[in-house]
Amino acid sequence: MSEQDGGIVYKVVVNHEEQYSLWPADRENAPGWRDAGTQGSQAECLEYIKRVWTDMRPLSLRKRMDERQNTP
Repeated sequence: MSEQDGGIVYKVVVNHEEQYSLWPADRENAPGWRDAGTQGSQAECLEYIKRVWTDMRPLSLRKRMDERQNTP
């Protein structure tokens, strides 16, 4: 942890739309959010999100767009 984090351990959380966020690891997740399986410093968690969240569109929008592309 860096002093900038204030000693806070964060975890990465994800919602039903596959959108990612940081949350203090010692707190219960906000409704609708679940653990993504990674925790650490703010910088470590942000780096993880940067690697895995490559499409910023919500899941529901991606599905609609895929359906439109597959419709003749």
